Amino acid sequence: MSHRTLSVLRHHDDRTIPEVGTYEIDRAHTAVEFIARHMMITKVRGRFKELHGQIAIAENPEDSHVAVEIATASLDTGNSARDAHLRSADFFEVERYPTITFRSTFVGELPDGRWALMGDLTIRDTTRSVTMTVEFDGADVSPAGDERIGFSATTEVDREAFGLTWNEALETGGVLVGRTVRIELAVQATAILIPAVA
Repeated sequence: MSHRTLSVLRHHDDRTIPEVGTYEIDRAHTAVEFIARHMMITKVRGRFKELHGQIAIAENPEDSHVAVEIATASLDTGNSARDAHLRSADFFEVERYPTITFRSTFVGELPDGRWALMGDLTIRDTTRSVTMTVEFDGADVSPAGDERIGFSATTEVDREAFGLTWNEALETGGVLVGRTVRIELAVQATAILIPAVA
């Protein structure tokens, strides 16, 4: 079997990173998940199933940019009653605020080989700066012949800072829904525009 050299990979400061170009996020192979505490004792995991966005990799990786838009109504926690509550005015109010957006403002290398991705996260028309820890997971060629890159990223946000303040007190102390929400992303993106090598 012949070995193909991926044109979407290059080396920068002893790190393997994506080649300069524009990459379209493949929603079918991308997961945007959130984890929150329930009753102070367990974690409930959900995900958003509808999203689109692009990753623009610059010659200097610190000049790269990410833009993502997520459909709030596409959330799924595996429980229809809970999903309906999360879509209501108590939480995401999806009819009034149909999208969540993220626009990056800064990319920086971390000493451990990962990257810091800072950006503006907008939920319910409230924008806050968040910082994600990002790992470049590699690249490969799909059976269809297109070249793909993969990233994973994590961050934590204070949901109340975005107006998601609904809660109920528990008789034993504490609250029904945790304030801190962990966000985990597994992103696969397809190369759509790679500059030609002179």
